[in-house]
Amino acid sequence: MTFDLFDALPTDPDAAPAAEPLAPGAVVLRGFAREAGPALLGAVGEVSAGSPFRHLVTPGGLRMSVAMTNCGERGWVSDRTGYRYDGVDPDSGRPWPPMPEPFRQLARDAAAAAGYADFRPDACLINRYLPGTRLSLHQDRDELDLRAPIVSVSLGLPATFLWGGLRRADGPARVRLAHGDVVVWGGPSRLVFHGIAPLAAGDHPLTGAERINLTFRKTR
Repeated sequence: MTFDLFDALPTDPDAAPAAEPLAPGAVVLRGFAREAGPALLGAVGEVSAGSPFRHLVTPGGLRMSVAMTNCGERGWVSDRTGYRYDGVDPDSGRPWPPMPEPFRQLARDAAAAAGYADFRPDACLINRYLPGTRLSLHQDRDELDLRAPIVSVSLGLPATFLWGGLRRADGPARVRLAHGDVVVWGGPSRLVFHGIAPLAAGDHPLTGAERINLTFRKTR
């Protein structure tokens, strides 16, 4: 069984960022990254110039619909051999681009606002969604240190975030995420299954027909 949380959305786009509890250890920070959006998207362009977006392949041989790249000390990769973090971009053989300081600062500030002090991410996964693309329910469990939270930043087109439980079979809540919203989860919610429903078509003044998601992690 699924349920919607859309009624909790703020109606005033100019209102101060609001924190919405999602579950124990998890919160949605409404509009937290809105003002930083142009700078963050500019940095995405710089990162992708060095390590272009690509569609990874799952261990089962399926092509992921979401295009992605990474920045930071390590990047998340997938191929026929499995899921893992690697300090080298397999497409170029070079280290991933360094994490831009606006990325790092935003991740730290958002984590602190959610109650996670001194968050020091060493990886940022950058996902690019086009209309129709989706991300199936999954857990973020490839990190060695699960005490650190996950910080996820939405930019561009709105999306439906699927927030499940600790079992894949748990019916997910549907949480509407707009440009600038940040989701932070950790503690008892660190291994919750989550995903993104198929992206609806639209046009955003900063990203056009795209949604960009930044996911910050401490991998070790």
